Amino acid sequence: MSGSIPFYQKHHRHYDRGYRSRETESAISQYQQNSSSYSSHSSKSTKGIRAATYTSLEEGGISPLPKRAKPTYLAMDKENQIIGYVVPIFRGSHEFQSGLSDTEEARAKESAGYLARRDLFSSGVESERTEYKSRRTVMRESAERISLSKRIHENEEYHKRLNEDSLMHTPEFVTAPRSHTVWEKQCVRLHCTISGWPEPRVVWYKNNVSIDPMSKPGKYTVVSSYNVHSLEINRCDFDDTAQYRVSAMNSKGENSAFASVVVKRFKGEFDESLPSPRLPPCLEYGVTFETHIVEKFGVSFGREGETLSLGCSVIIYPSLQRFQPEIEWYRDDKLLVPSKWVQMHWSGDRATFTLTHLNKEDEGLYTLRVITKSGFETHSAYVFVRDADGEVAGAPGAPLDVYCQDANKDYVIVTWKQPAVDGGSTILGYFVDRCEVGTTHWSQCNDTPVKFARFPVTGLVEGRSYVFRVRAVNKAGMSHPSRVSEPVAAMDPADRTRKGASAPWTGQIIVTEEEPVEGVVPGRPCDLTVIEATKNYVVLSWKPPGDKGHEGVMYYVEKCVSGTDSWQRVNTEIPVKSPRFALFDLAEGKSYCFRVRCCNSAGVGEPSDPTDATTVGDKLDIPSAPGRVVPTRNTDTSVVVSWEGSREAKELVGYYIENSIVGSNTWEPCNNKPVKATRFVCHGLTTGESYVFRVRAVNAAGISEFSQESEAIEVKAAIASPAPPYGINVLECVRDSMVLAWKQPTFIGGADITGYFVDYREVIDGVPGKWHEANIRSVSERAYRVSELKENMLYQFQVRAANMAGVGIPSLTSEVFKCEEWTIAVPGPPHDLQVQEVRKDSLVLLWKPPVYQGRDGVNGYYIDIKEAEADFEMWRGVNEKANDKIFMKIKDLKEGESYVFRVRAQNKAGVGKASEATEPVEAVTKPGTAEIAVNVDDDGVISLNFECSNLNADSKFVWSKNYVQMTEPERMTMETKGNKSKAIFNTPSEDDLGIYSCFVTHTDGESSSYTLSEEALKELLKVSHDHKFPIIPLKTELAVELLEKGRVRFFLQAEKISANGKVEYVFNDNMISQGEKYKMNFDKNTGVIEMFMESLGKEDEGTFTFQLQDGKATNQSSLVLIGDVFKQLQKESEFQRKEWHRKQGPHFVEYLSYEVTPECCVRLKCKVGNMKKDSVALWYKDGREVKVNEKLDFSEGVLTLEITQISKKDAGIYEVILKDDRGKDTSTLNLTDQGFKDLMNEVFSVIANSSTQLKIQSTEEGIRLYSFVNYYNDELHVTWHHKDAAIAFTERIKSGVVGEQLWLQISEPTEKDKGKYAIEFFDGKGGLRRTVELAGQAFDDAYAEFQRLKSAAIAERNRARVAGGLPDVVTIQEGKALNLTCNISGDPVPEVTWLKNEREMVSDDHYILKFESGKFASFTITGVNTADSGKYSILVKNKYGTESGDFTVSVFMPDEEHGKKK
Repeated sequence: MSGSIPFYQKHHRHYDRGYRSRETESAISQYQQNSSSYSSHSSKSTKGIRAATYTSLEEGGISPLPKRAKPTYLAMDKENQIIGYVVPIFRGSHEFQSGLSDTEEARAKESAGYLARRDLFSSGVESERTEYKSRRTVMRESAERISLSKRIHENEEYHKRLNEDSLMHTPEFVTAPRSHTVWEKQCVRLHCTISGWPEPRVVWYKNNVSIDPMSKPGKYTVVSSYNVHSLEINRCDFDDTAQYRVSAMNSKGENSAFASVVVKRFKGEFDESLPSPRLPPCLEYGVTFETHIVEKFGVSFGREGETLSLGCSVIIYPSLQRFQPEIEWYRDDKLLVPSKWVQMHWSGDRATFTLTHLNKEDEGLYTLRVITKSGFETHSAYVFVRDADGEVAGAPGAPLDVYCQDANKDYVIVTWKQPAVDGGSTILGYFVDRCEVGTTHWSQCNDTPVKFARFPVTGLVEGRSYVFRVRAVNKAGMSHPSRVSEPVAAMDPADRTRKGASAPWTGQIIVTEEEPVEGVVPGRPCDLTVIEATKNYVVLSWKPPGDKGHEGVMYYVEKCVSGTDSWQRVNTEIPVKSPRFALFDLAEGKSYCFRVRCCNSAGVGEPSDPTDATTVGDKLDIPSAPGRVVPTRNTDTSVVVSWEGSREAKELVGYYIENSIVGSNTWEPCNNKPVKATRFVCHGLTTGESYVFRVRAVNAAGISEFSQESEAIEVKAAIASPAPPYGINVLECVRDSMVLAWKQPTFIGGADITGYFVDYREVIDGVPGKWHEANIRSVSERAYRVSELKENMLYQFQVRAANMAGVGIPSLTSEVFKCEEWTIAVPGPPHDLQVQEVRKDSLVLLWKPPVYQGRDGVNGYYIDIKEAEADFEMWRGVNEKANDKIFMKIKDLKEGESYVFRVRAQNKAGVGKASEATEPVEAVTKPGTAEIAVNVDDDGVISLNFECSNLNADSKFVWSKNYVQMTEPERMTMETKGNKSKAIFNTPSEDDLGIYSCFVTHTDGESSSYTLSEEALKELLKVSHDHKFPIIPLKTELAVELLEKGRVRFFLQAEKISANGKVEYVFNDNMISQGEKYKMNFDKNTGVIEMFMESLGKEDEGTFTFQLQDGKATNQSSLVLIGDVFKQLQKESEFQRKEWHRKQGPHFVEYLSYEVTPECCVRLKCKVGNMKKDSVALWYKDGREVKVNEKLDFSEGVLTLEITQISKKDAGIYEVILKDDRGKDTSTLNLTDQGFKDLMNEVFSVIANSSTQLKIQSTEEGIRLYSFVNYYNDELHVTWHHKDAAIAFTERIKSGVVGEQLWLQISEPTEKDKGKYAIEFFDGKGGLRRTVELAGQAFDDAYAEFQRLKSAAIAERNRARVAGGLPDVVTIQEGKALNLTCNISGDPVPEVTWLKNEREMVSDDHYILKFESGKFASFTITGVNTADSGKYSILVKNKYGTESGDFTVSVFMPDEEHGKKK
């Protein structure tokens, strides 16, 4: 490859343009039925109706018929058995992709299904074999089909009953194929899982053309196993980018699934990338075509409005009239189609491409692709379009790439790109114009120019189509309008896909209206967001409500200033139809909230949720200026310009590049269409002139500042490509990959090598195979791992080097290497040996560690040396002890002798294989060789200096530490001027110890080193200090401290100062001196300098500086007291002063605080000092003096106030006042809100700590868990847990407090109630838990006790009782009747027995004893006489117990009673 050819025209297999053709391949789609149920019938029952019969592909090639295909094409076997049908595919036809029209294809499928079902279930039915059918025949077949369908249905139902698991159904995709995006030369596999019975027939399609794996052996692999079907595409290329379909068909129907495969290919960094490698020849029809493109078009320049034509002559051999190539044109990788802007013509031997009306959108890289059946050829060149002359001098260029996005019913966003030419003054903004399709009237959309390259256009009429254009304006005037955008329809995106095309002459969409129905007030819009905000407008977006009724909805938009609730409707006159809206005329910098309401004929709905506050202003920043711009020679009229991209640029559109002839100060654009890459070839330059370049970045917010100007470059031919590398060897080998290393070419072509490309080929039985690329992208290192190799195979390799000029010729083929895994324990060979600092008796050898480390890591290296002419046996070691570094200085060489070197690596297992030997190196000090010199300047700066007298234009100084290049040194600063370079130590210290070397590129090994040892560093630091001696060293910098009474002391201390030393005091650049406000002191013996101030005022805020001078030596130290620092110091000084005055009388040593005693009493306390007998201490709560009966105490300087049983009523602000004749002091404690909460939390903590462990108690209701506390407060918050989960209380599980006992009652416990229980006390911090394990024996014991108590309670509750009603004594007159009644209870109903004087009574006429309803017992004596006196008892008894009731009856005579009364 010659360096004189322009870079963009160089062809090399390692570079790739990424341009691919859409090759049209034809194949016969053949469906074959494999189901055994279909092939089990005899030939007598398979007489099919055939319009045409096609045999298999093996029987001969098939050419497409020019006529339309017949409705069905049945496939027959050799016995005329119907096995399926085929659908012919016509080449080059998009209209008949399947070979049949839609109707015919449906009929074909229907006929095939009909024949298959008939063969399966009705073997006795025969079909007619005539092509012509009468009406009667058709009617008869129709009747037969109806009858057959009925029989099929009955048969299916019968089989369903026989075997429910084998139901016939159409194929279903259990797992559908997934889309993939892969790199070129990778393999991709599409797989799916299909269910269906009978077993479906599966066919794969690419762009609706069936895939035949036999047509391209090795390209496609189709596998079907256990309902899993896969298609594997090997070594994908760009032509494999397509939509793939898998079709499954059985007698029940057909189903399909789709997946897309996108193949990406590598594109070089240049726009002028090289063409793709040739496709393998296609031997279809037995012809291989060779294509040559001659009379090629070159780089072209045009101006807006002009016509430009590109053309090439094409020679195709052999020339066959019936086979014409396919001609494709691309611009920037995008396929072009004829339009009003583009015309294409193919005359049979010449391809012509015409741009009828140039616009800047037409600028780009144009590629012609000529496609034949054997492959394709391409040619590319760049077309530049300059701005047309403006109507007004100084007007900017026209915007470009106007594009419409987010179109809706009455709204669309128009975007564009800013022009490269601003006319000499800043562009003020842009105007957007619109025009309805079918008219010629343009109307302006914005009244004021917008600077943002994106603008929302509202107010469109639904159903109409529009085009847009943009104009730029600056202070000189208006630009030409841009090229108009593509038409866009104002309609709902869903309607656009559903309603179809527009009317041809107006572009108006035909919108149909639905039948009116009863209206429903729509709901709230949802998902309201601000999708874009600039200082000119804000764009809102939302989703329609779900409950919007059957009719369409419109929207009202409302706004309000953030922080207010005053909503203002924005579109008061006409509601909007789109779920988008742009608001204008908002105050920049203000914050707004927005909301939306829906409306229809039924009314206006509720508003949506408002948005968050949005500040009006540009959210997208203009990109930062691009970084360093580097021009590189390319051709006699072009220069390659590269630059560093803008950092953190958002929504970057691209870059504009400008050039200027050195000294002219006139800048011209290199491109008028932004480029996204950071590299561009600037054409049209004058040979021999020197140019400088600059770059700007572009996004929607605007154009960035210019980058710094590049260095000047003379336009001349590019440098040459490098020589081939050499010395290929293997560094590591595993089963499927090998790591190669090689040596740099002896000639690099005058420019740094940018990378290497590796090729490999197999060697089988000594016969080498075809070369393959190992890497698509270049590798910068001289080592590379070649992957995807085959184990135990033999390989050869070759390497090419590339620089800015291109890719060089390949190296000599390497020896044969076997790909087998290394298993040796010792490491592999080191590589990339380099020699520097060659002197007459020494040199420095550098190398890189081995790739293969062996069993253990490398722990050292051995260096071998021998004379260049000596035999192999003369190798000898340089070092006896292993060197742990990857460099070594080899000494004691013989002057004038040539040596070679090699390196061996060592690990724990031993010493590995030696590296490749270096080239012979002669031990000689070349004339003009310089060494690194150390210098300390007058300022004490230490630097390393190196001078080279053999520089050329491309030479660079490369500094290294310990032979590792310092790319971004933090501790050193590099300076290069002319042929001298300096490495300056920023802050020399022990971290800088090491070996420093400097190497000069593009020279004959100019290099030197310097070892900075600890002793040398100390000496250099001493010298540096001596040079800096005029600086008076300070022990301490200027500082400030506070003294008693709030006095302020400024001070510093010098290490050493003589009696002649002077100090000047400066405040805010003004000299201050001794006086009433400032007191100064300077102790020259100690070097302490002080300044005192009694207090700080507002006027003292600023910078204080002490300036020292001692002879020539000077120094100063400053202290900045401003802002919060000064305020804090002033506040502290004032506090100290007040504290001093406060402590002159009674005062608080410790201010009021509180503590909680173990008895849960709250004690307020404070410590006082400087009290006298007449000093008074007063307590206040909420301004009310506390009464003495609240335990007021004062002893040993501590004042306390105790609060027992604290509650909410004790919350308040407590205050203690100390006073006497000397003064007054106050301390306040706020026990409200959070303060009271903190206090109560501490009380709760004491209560929690006083709690006892949880205990278990059984009751007649169940099991009770309880804990005692010393004191219970109603505010105490406790939580009960069961198995670490909070207990939800029910009627069965309750909690409560009795006194100081906190309990949890579990009624009727069950097995589910077992587990760990805990009571948690909340104290505002971590809380406290008491736990108990209610399980195992503990649960069993408690449960048994509960059962016992429950039984006892039941017995007690149900035993027989005398509830009452009987008196103790009854005194009654003889002859009277006595009637006593009592209540009896018990379950079961007790037995009742009456006793008189301990003897059982029976009921008779005198004693009537009754027991009614099991509840009431009555005792009646009909006529009382004296014999009835005595003790009576009632005895009740049931199975739970017995109880009695006693009473005494005393009978008296009437006279006795009367006598007594007397």
